[in-house]
Amino acid sequence: MTKNQAVCPKRIFLDLAIIQNDHTSLKISIFKITHLTIMKQYLILLVLLSSFLTVTGVTAQNDACACCTEAHKAFDFWIGDWEVFLKDGSVAGRNQVVKLQDSCVLQENWTSTQGGFTGTSYNFFNQQTGKWEQLWIDNAGSQLKLYGNRVANQMVLDSEPFERPDGKTYVNRITWTANTDGTVRQVWELLHKGEVVQVAFDGLYKPAQ
Repeated sequence: MTKNQAVCPKRIFLDLAIIQNDHTSLKISIFKITHLTIMKQYLILLVLLSSFLTVTGVTAQNDACACCTEAHKAFDFWIGDWEVFLKDGSVAGRNQVVKLQDSCVLQENWTSTQGGFTGTSYNFFNQQTGKWEQLWIDNAGSQLKLYGNRVANQMVLDSEPFERPDGKTYVNRITWTANTDGTVRQVWELLHKGEVVQVAFDGLYKPAQ
């Protein structure tokens, strides 16, 4: 080895220091990249988890209130404690309509002013048929089943066709109209071939005093 080829220990030390520094810098860069990647993944996970919890919460609320849809609320205008008046101004009776079973059923409790006549109906929205149904039962032993839906500000329910002693086929139709002044009008009609042949009842519901 010549004098010019002699290895300088100081140069070796410097070269090693540079290499070590470069290696350290590389480690730091890799650490930074890895750290940022983990943070991004963590943030993405948080967003996904938050979205999942939100959707789950909404679903749970809907499941907890099975009868809180707009269709189930279509007959809510009938809810109340009412005095019912005939066209001549006389009081026909008192009717209390309440919601039961977590808002799944409207129960009507009718008490006539004459003869001790009382009756109860159960009204509900059938999700399978997409229609409202009413089952009326009174203390005279009569019963009536009606089916239909709300149209604009009216609930219109019809019976199945039935035959009377005259041999003709009829349909009972009861219509409840939500008036702008907060009252409700109930009209019970008898139809033959779509034409009204008799009005069985025409009453105006006003909030009981």
